[in-house]
Amino acid sequence: MRPDELNSLFTETDALEGVGPKLMRPLEKLGLTRLRDVAYHLPDRFVERRAVADLDEAGVGENIIIALTPQKHSASGGRGPFRVIAEDEKGNICTLTYFGRASYTAKKELPVGEKRWVAGRLDQYGQMLQIVHPEHVSSDSSSLLAQACEPIYALSEGLTQPRIAGIAAQVLAQLPQLPEWIDSGLMDRMEWPAWRDALLLAHKGANAKARDRLAFDELLANSLALMLVRESNRSQSGTPLHGDGRLRDKLQLPFSLTGAQKRSIAEIEGDMVQDAPMLRLLQGDVGSGKTVVALSAMLLAAESGAQAAMLAPTEILARQHFNTLVKMAAGTGVEIALLTGRDKGKPRESILMGLLDGSIDIVVGTHAIFQDTVSYKELALVVIDEQHRFGVGQRLMLARKGRRAPHTLAMTATPIPRTLTLAQYGEMDVSRLDEMPPGRQPIDTRVLSVDRMEDVVGALSRHLAGGGQAYWVCPMVSESESDDIAAAEARFAALAEHFGDDVALVHGQLKSELKDAAMEKFAGGEAKLLVATTVIEVGVDVPGATLMVIEQAERFGLAQLHQLRGRVGRGSDKSVCLLLRGDALSETARKRLALMRETQDGFRLAEEDLELRGGGELLGTRQSGDTPFNIASLEQIQTLLPVAHNDARLLIERDGGLKGDRGEAARLLLYLFERDWGVQLLRGG
Repeated sequence: MRPDELNSLFTETDALEGVGPKLMRPLEKLGLTRLRDVAYHLPDRFVERRAVADLDEAGVGENIIIALTPQKHSASGGRGPFRVIAEDEKGNICTLTYFGRASYTAKKELPVGEKRWVAGRLDQYGQMLQIVHPEHVSSDSSSLLAQACEPIYALSEGLTQPRIAGIAAQVLAQLPQLPEWIDSGLMDRMEWPAWRDALLLAHKGANAKARDRLAFDELLANSLALMLVRESNRSQSGTPLHGDGRLRDKLQLPFSLTGAQKRSIAEIEGDMVQDAPMLRLLQGDVGSGKTVVALSAMLLAAESGAQAAMLAPTEILARQHFNTLVKMAAGTGVEIALLTGRDKGKPRESILMGLLDGSIDIVVGTHAIFQDTVSYKELALVVIDEQHRFGVGQRLMLARKGRRAPHTLAMTATPIPRTLTLAQYGEMDVSRLDEMPPGRQPIDTRVLSVDRMEDVVGALSRHLAGGGQAYWVCPMVSESESDDIAAAEARFAALAEHFGDDVALVHGQLKSELKDAAMEKFAGGEAKLLVATTVIEVGVDVPGATLMVIEQAERFGLAQLHQLRGRVGRGSDKSVCLLLRGDALSETARKRLALMRETQDGFRLAEEDLELRGGGELLGTRQSGDTPFNIASLEQIQTLLPVAHNDARLLIERDGGLKGDRGEAARLLLYLFERDWGVQLLRGG
């Protein structure tokens, strides 16, 4: 249960004065449904204003606060501006200019002959000094002088800066005093304010110490929760698995294992013979051969008389893994089943019975494999593909399916910089497939202007006429998935005019049956061109597809471009990736596209992207690879995460974990940042 000290922070936002259903809608769009969310909705920036006695003290282009007395209202004809001619105390003239409906407000706020305090940017129009749309007008100097440093918050439609500032002020006035969870020596060295003071300061001005302290709290909560998962895992009794090799020896692979694959298999086998359950991450670039490493671990479990389950984030990927494993394991005699949410009736009952009586050795599926109705005879290994798509809580649900804690092997094809692996997977041991299988041809990557669309369609036509297959990925139009889908549907319609039934369409809002049908049509060669959103980013494997077109490639992050490019180059034939760019390229986008041409090493691209973006958004908008943090910036993650990791280790190893005064405070921290799954793992937690 959440500690009582935090209950007020988790009160719904509509409990605040003046917040009703109408205002809740834009707040919900920003994720501000609880007081805690508002408290951590920190300003993006601050507008600094200087109070001046008269216009002679002010500079053009400066944000000022000044007392002015309106002398005349002047309305222009038609859609012209509404002007208020005003004087300062020396008689200097300044025009306050309004457009549109704002003129009605101006007449009320600025009556002729009555002094008003005005805040805004002083500009010059010809020989005239003016302030266009003053940001604040008040008859009370003290209220306006309080706006000398004004926070500017991220908004959504229906929300204004004054309204969100008022809501934040209400929340900040109610903040409780919480005990300190950071080591006192570290607090002194960093000169950080207390938690409540840090939040107040962060909303009040550009206070780096306050911001760093709040970011550190988030990093500490994450590090501590992951360490608690690791400690809990080590304390559990697992099932030591001693395979005899009889199944693995029957594998008839058409390729030799790389050194990295052999090393990773040995590391996994070394974990699985231990009493403590394995908790290992297998990081492998696109096409590095993670599946065969996972199959080796699952066969080892089967050799030991146990079962293995493989969890995939989508039905497309689950079906693909199932088909690949069946093909690879042919001749071994292991029974492999597929279980997804679509399976109903007798086929589903048959699979459930096979899992319960042990006749099914390996099951592949979506989240359906850890539902309450699914039971196993002896689940001893869980393989999770695309680990970042699943929360720790989901993984723990699957882990509880075993009579004892099963071994867990998580896999990701998303390249993660070494400096950030700690943030994402701090509870796991890590194996890296940093070597590509022999015979893989490099993908010819070219950058073309979108102005050459006609040439690209012509080249695509020749490619398809020659028997080839291709992907066409549509741009990320905005933060709205529906906009992205609209772009894909429009491109699909245009290309269908050229190529007719040879074109298929896949996007995230298609029903599973339609999505699978389109993918099967493409994988079987019935469709030659697949138009898609980034739903194909991970795992889709069609060796016959050797051309990838990514439209408006500058809109994608570097890691995502690399993932999309990895959908081709999976067979023995030469593959090409065309990156179509728009005309307006930022310097970052230009360097990103140049890097795509220069290298196909996903780990190098991840490191370069980290350097390239600096404090910007990690690896691109709304894509795999984003950090699990809302407060900490990328720069803060790089500088403060190692410090947070060390402080979390000190808390567990020196300060008794969540016991004692600091431990009780740290428990509050975990609940505050909703990492309380770390608490739940503790006996009596």
